[in-house]
Amino acid sequence: MKKFSAQGQKWLKCFHLVFVSLWVSGVVTITLMIFIMKASDGMELYGIDISKKFVDDFIIIPGAIGSSITGLLYSIFTKWGWFKHKWITVKWVITLFGMVFGTFFLGPWLNAMPPISMTKGLAALSDTTYMHSQQMLYIWTPLTLALVLFALFISVLKPWRKRKA
Repeated sequence: MKKFSAQGQKWLKCFHLVFVSLWVSGVVTITLMIFIMKASDGMELYGIDISKKFVDDFIIIPGAIGSSITGLLYSIFTKWGWFKHKWITVKWVITLFGMVFGTFFLGPWLNAMPPISMTKGLAALSDTTYMHSQQMLYIWTPLTLALVLFALFISVLKPWRKRKA
């Protein structure tokens, strides 16, 4: 299969870095919002919740999809391949886990919160669905952040030796 030229790989790297930056910065932002921002009234709570949803919908999701597509192009059209290096395999596992977990768990927890805080205000903090979503985000968002940062670090450090053919 034909590979990208050196110039093509540079462009691919630029786009990959933009998308990875979106994904990582979005997860950092939501993690900080979860642990730092506290509402003093119902509208503030709703504002915080809808802002987290906005970051997820317009920063994290496009970043995750874009980095997956550019990562796919890296694997197909450059020398890096799919499984030549253990760190690439680990990155693929992290990426797939992050996208699946984000789609089926983190996203629904985030999406459940704004409608509740919009209708109940601060009383949302005692709503069982809201509390469950909040507790799950307290646990899983920092772990997600740790995983995407780990993927970022192994991309730069490229640990582990090349797999034997």
